[in-house]
Amino acid sequence: MHFIRLRKIWYIISLLVIIPGLISLMVQGLNLGIEFTGGNLLEVRFENPVPVEKVRQVVSAQGLEFSRGIQKSGTSDYLIRTRHLTQEEQDKLMAALNSLGKYTVLRNESIGPTIGRELTTKALLALLVASVLMIIYISIRFEFKQGIAAVIALIHDTLVVTGVFSLFQIEVDGAFVAALLTIIGYSINDTIVIFDRVRENMLHRKKGESLEDIVNASLWQTLTRSINTVLTVVFVLVALYFLGGSTIRNFILALLIGVVSGAYSSICNAGPLWVDFKLMEKRAKVKEARA
Repeated sequence: MHFIRLRKIWYIISLLVIIPGLISLMVQGLNLGIEFTGGNLLEVRFENPVPVEKVRQVVSAQGLEFSRGIQKSGTSDYLIRTRHLTQEEQDKLMAALNSLGKYTVLRNESIGPTIGRELTTKALLALLVASVLMIIYISIRFEFKQGIAAVIALIHDTLVVTGVFSLFQIEVDGAFVAALLTIIGYSINDTIVIFDRVRENMLHRKKGESLEDIVNASLWQTLTRSINTVLTVVFVLVALYFLGGSTIRNFILALLIGVVSGAYSSICNAGPLWVDFKLMEKRAKVKEARA
């Protein structure tokens, strides 16, 4: 299989995955957690196991809007997310939970909307700074067009993850931002390995060998390494997703989607995009020379 000659197919596959997510982002947006929107987070631990249905019944009876839901962690720990509550509403809720048995408050946090907006701004700034620094690094080590191709592949991974979370309305919290930055770091590492092999093969370029063939050979030479790396990470993430508890499940899910997308974009997007950039540059020079 010639990866580069099939690059239009890879682009179409990427668009088919990304476009539904973009539509979902425009129509229904993200299911933002209280870290972004503001609200209350109450974590309690009951002395004896309590069915989650009973906790939901007690919480609903208070007439509060629990749009963020209730998460069970372990056998008797619960995370209760709500809109912003007054002190009186918090006291009523905690008193109502006493009907289920003795419990210990592990965490009781209130996050204002101002903090949520600040976190959103800093999250976007972190992604922007990371992208710019990667372009600078790759431009110094390789060339500017490879840096642009690598960042486009990273944007692809970010859109895939955020699109999936928007489509299925999975809650987005501070850990989601950490997951995106981790995915970016993982994906760029794989892309750099491929570009490094491309550079080595360019130095030993045979007479008459096209750029497409060189990049395709480089992809095949690094393919086993890429697949083995992503599989070892996926195995660990799948185990953590099912056995790590509900509190980190969304974080692990974001990593799982991003790692798979990162492997795909490094192989099927970054290299082919760079080839297209080089061919566009070559055609521009030929057109200029004719003029």
